[in-house]
This record gives sequence, C-alpha cells and structure tokens, in this order.
Amino acid sequence: QVQLVESGGGLVQPGGSLRLSCAASGFIFSNYAMSWYRQAPGKERELVAAITSAGGSTDYADSVKGRFTISRDNAKNTVYLQMNSLKPEDTAVYYCNAKRRTSVRTYDYWGQGTQVTVSS
Repeated sequence: QVQLVESGGGLVQPGGSLRLSCAASGFIFSNYAMSWYRQAPGKERELVAAITSAGGSTDYADSVKGRFTISRDNAKNTVYLQMNSLKPEDTAVYYCNAKRRTSVRTYDYWGQGTQVTVSS
C-alpha cells in the first residue's frame, strides 16, 4: 500500500523556519521524482519545489527561491522541505507528491497534507 506521510507543519512567526518531512512507503522511492505542492484557501494548488529521483536536480517556484530547500534521503525513503524566512503568504496546506513516468503510464501519489501557518 502506497503511503506518503507529511509532518513538521505548524504555526510559526514571520521570519521563522520550519522543516517538513514526507516519509514514503509501498513503492520504490528512489525511482520517483518528488515534489512539494501547497494550496492556500481559495487558491489553486501550486508547485513549490521538486527534486529528481537521484537528487541531482532541483527546481523551485520563483516565490520561494533562496528561502526553501528541497532534499531527499533515498536510504530513509524521505523527502524534506527546509523553509526559511517564512512569510504570511507561505501559509497553506503543503502536500508531498511522488511521480514516475514510464512508456505506458504515469504513477502519481499524494500525501494527506500538513498545515503551515505563518502569523504573528
């Protein structure tokens, strides 16, 4: 059974930091690109950061470049999102995503989300 379990969300003051974790199970983690998405109330879900299966390449939304860092530990089947210099506009539910494309299908898995609230 595929599972993606996010943790590390919470309430933080502007300028603070949080580290999100996403623990994966039920599939071969090292074969999958991993991403973090977020969705704020009344807004569409948006891509925040992505990392390739081996961790050799990352990509970030312009709004988080220089503040957020995505990383992964394939030995622990875990992907992380280090969030620094947090702003109120970073408030959202953050979702972990695993994706693998083959010649015949795309495998696409989602976690249940973790709330991040940035407020004084």
